Formats: sequence, structure tokens, C-alpha cells
Amino acid sequence: MLSQHTPEQGVTTVQLNHTAVYATDRSLSAEFMAAILGLEVGAPFGPFLPVDLGNGVTLDYYEKRDEPVQAQHYAFLVPDAQFDSMIGRLQTLDVTYYADPNHTEPGHINRLFGGRGAYFDDPDGHNMEIMTRPYARP
Repeated sequence: MLSQHTPEQGVTTVQLNHTAVYATDRSLSAEFMAAILGLEVGAPFGPFLPVDLGNGVTLDYYEKRDEPVQAQHYAFLVPDAQFDSMIGRLQTLDVTYYADPNHTEPGHINRLFGGRGAYFDDPDGHNMEIMTRPYARP
């Protein structure tokens, strides 16, 4: 996907650039997500450990040691051709995936909006989602 800006000119639309993902162990969590998504962990940037999603957005893993990590939800639109490999990597790591966000259908995927999707927990309990089609919005 081509970016709609260059560093010199700024942007013409509002875009998400990065988000901090709190983790008890930033390396463990960043490596986990990078492995599942078939990506690489970037070089540390200050207190952050980035995973570049390839569309100009990074997940910036930040270690939170002084208090519990509050679980969040992160959804990733992934290429259909890579979905089975991601499910395979979850299985290889013995991570249970679910068809639903409430984790009541283990070992199943959903087929929402003509695509495929699954939910799983990362090492800190963040509810991660991979999907091959975006949600149809009214």
C-alpha cells in the first residue's frame, strides 16, 4: 500500500501512525505478534519495541512493570493467502484461537462478511483478531 504522504510534506488525511501496546515483557510480546503475523520486530526506539505492520502503522510495545496490563482488543486485516499460515503458527505455538471475541468457540474460525477470522490472546491477555475482510459498516 502506498502512503499518502512523504515525510517532507505531511499528510492530507487523518491516519493512524502508531499505537502503544502495553506488555509485561515487550520483547516476548512483540516477538509473539511478529511471529504470528509473519513480520519482524524492529530496532528499539526509546522505550518502545516496534512491529511495523507494513501500512505505515507500527505497534510500539512498551513495558509496563509497575502495574498490571489492562487487556485491549487489536484487530488486523490480513491477506487471505496468509490466513492459513497464521492459524498454523498459532497451532505450532499451542495458542488456542476462537471464532468469536468472547472465546466460546475454540479451534474454530468465523466467516464474517465473506472472509475468515479468528481471535486469540497474546502473552498479556490482549484479545487479538485476524480477519481477511473488514467489517461491513452501516
